[in-house]
Amino acid sequence: MGDLTGFKRARFIILLGALTSLIPFTIDMYLPAFPILANVFDTSASSVQLSLTATLLGLAIGQLFAGALSDMHGRRKPLIISLAIYVIASAACIFAPNIFIFVLLRFAQGFAASAGLVISRAIVRDVSSGAELTRLFALLMVVNNLVPLLAPSVGSGVLLFSDWKGIFLALSLLGLILLLISAFRLPESLPVEKRIPSNLLSTFSSFSTILKNRQFTGYALAQGFLIGGVFAYVSGTPFIYQNIYGVSPQVFSLLFGMNGIGLIIGSYAVGRFAHRISEKQFLERALYAAVAAGAVLLAVVSFNGPLWAVAIPIFFFVTSIGVVGTASFTLAMESQSKAAGSASALLGLLPFILGAATAPLVGIAGEETAVPMGLTIFTMCLIALLAYLFLAKNADQQQVNERL
Repeated sequence: MGDLTGFKRARFIILLGALTSLIPFTIDMYLPAFPILANVFDTSASSVQLSLTATLLGLAIGQLFAGALSDMHGRRKPLIISLAIYVIASAACIFAPNIFIFVLLRFAQGFAASAGLVISRAIVRDVSSGAELTRLFALLMVVNNLVPLLAPSVGSGVLLFSDWKGIFLALSLLGLILLLISAFRLPESLPVEKRIPSNLLSTFSSFSTILKNRQFTGYALAQGFLIGGVFAYVSGTPFIYQNIYGVSPQVFSLLFGMNGIGLIIGSYAVGRFAHRISEKQFLERALYAAVAAGAVLLAVVSFNGPLWAVAIPIFFFVTSIGVVGTASFTLAMESQSKAAGSASALLGLLPFILGAATAPLVGIAGEETAVPMGLTIFTMCLIALLAYLFLAKNADQQQVNERL
């Protein structure tokens, strides 16, 4: 980004950060309205959680298309088209006549929002390298970790002055603002001579080769299953905190935000103490901590424990995500020097796909029990630990033995 200095550089970074924030706003902002949506559409908690599943599936599938199309047509055109679709889908949610149409529109929202993340990262790679690339990616990660703190609070704030439709009106306006800024202020970062044919098919074909690497698969599954557990928490706590424990949407947002602080602490710890503790040690300890937190949570909800006894293990579980997400991504990418693009796409896909599978499970027994959420989180944590131990760590040990 050699020709971008001063104010223009700051504006450029803010825009890219705003584009990446579209995903957490899309996922988290409507969480305080979950119980309201169940009443409005006269449906079950599990059906409302299915709308989150649809969003996550849209995000997973959309990443592949957005990346391939931006490589072929440049960054601006696919981004602008995706943002236009996002605005339309967000506004259409307001007029959804039933839960089924609402779920379909949420899929469209997720599919369109994925372009903001994928293309903003691609733009960073286009315009920077070396230390500057690292700094820009670090700034985008800060935004990604901070927005989940704010989004539920923004959603609950909207509910103070409007009904649930106000949340989707706000999302539509956010998308419209990003669309206009991208159309008039974002320069094309990929020259025509550097564009390549769509690599969607090649990405799929390379997945099988990448997954044969036991180290990569172990790290990817550890991250994917643990983050899958996060989406069980994300979809379950709006009902559990508000319906079972009777807290307001505002208190729910406060509790949700505190867990977001734990996520930031976990991510920061890996970078801050990496010179003292290896990433593998960080990862293994965090996985054991997640299993312990999941076990405590399951025990508490099984015996209908108080709110504070539920909130504490959830905090430690989410904090472990910050550690595992950071360490596992780095370790997984280190094992893939020849297929970094496909490996990155696969690491992006797994959490959303597993999250889509777990989100509706927590409401399967109704809105008055937290046991399915506790059981799902504990199970996902345990599978994540086993995937690391029997795939990644085992493969690492075999490599050490071969060298000896």
